[in-house]
Amino acid sequence: MLLAASVSIIAFTACDKDESAPASTGNNNYSAQFNNLPKEALSTIESTSLSFMREEEKLARNVYKYLYEHWGANIFSNIGSSEQTHMDAVLLLLQKYALADPAAGLGTGEFKNPDLQNLYWDLTAQGKKSILDAYVVGATIEDLDLYDLYNALEKVDNQDIIYVYENLAKGSRNHLRSFYRNILNAGGTYIPKFISQAEFDEIINSSMETGF
Repeated sequence: MLLAASVSIIAFTACDKDESAPASTGNNNYSAQFNNLPKEALSTIESTSLSFMREEEKLARNVYKYLYEHWGANIFSNIGSSEQTHMDAVLLLLQKYALADPAAGLGTGEFKNPDLQNLYWDLTAQGKKSILDAYVVGATIEDLDLYDLYNALEKVDNQDIIYVYENLAKGSRNHLRSFYRNILNAGGTYIPKFISQAEFDEIINSSMETGF
């Protein structure tokens, strides 16, 4: 699965130790459902998708960590914690299928995928300009996550991958709703860059969902 696009902004570098690498496999509310799903044959598309999604969730986690440290707004800390759960869920899939973890050994703001590396620099540079820009960065990340998840769900057929991706999409829709509300409260607006306007309108005009 390819990265949809990147935002063109001045680069900024940050890389301290990433405290979020290990998965906590025993304490997440999705573990029981996940463990009941079979291990099925894995296609090349599915293995590539899992590796990419692991780093894309890391991108969200790391950008929100940076924005919380820069602005101190709780939305970045709260949603960042949810992104940790998303990272852990994808890592469970990588471990189940004996795939290498692309995030292993990497610090905060460090990525194996060069497109995601550049996007991290771009988004943190934009997000430090103002709190409104930071909220827009959050909406952009969730917009991109949803675009990639929707595309991936059209190509994967393993039950456990579908289960995880559908729940990641629920979480991303909730995050997009929250960031959009903060954008409006700050006097701004957001036009989707990746998902369609119709998909975006449906999300922001619907209720929060239960996922992880």
